[in-house]
Amino acid sequence: MPEPVQPVPATAEEALAAARSRFEVRDVEGHPAPLYVVDFDLGYLIHAVLPPPPPGTQAPLGGSHMVISKSDGAVTYVPNFPPDSAIELYRSMRRPQS
Repeated sequence: MPEPVQPVPATAEEALAAARSRFEVRDVEGHPAPLYVVDFDLGYLIHAVLPPPPPGTQAPLGGSHMVISKSDGAVTYVPNFPPDSAIELYRSMRRPQS
């Protein structure tokens, strides 16, 4: 399990900088993919955007996004869903159980 990010990032830029040493996604040719951050109410979703695979090949399945909590810096990995869906999944994971 990853260690919490300390200090807790205060901005999207700080979250992205903290994620770079913990989260690396490579394209089909092995090159590091650019990382992007989505700032939302509970945290920062860090995700890579990969170029389309070369003709005649398939994009690799699987993968994940990283979320850094704004409250305590906890690092959570969520499936490689579209960002809005990944954020909703994270919210449901953090919601108190009734």
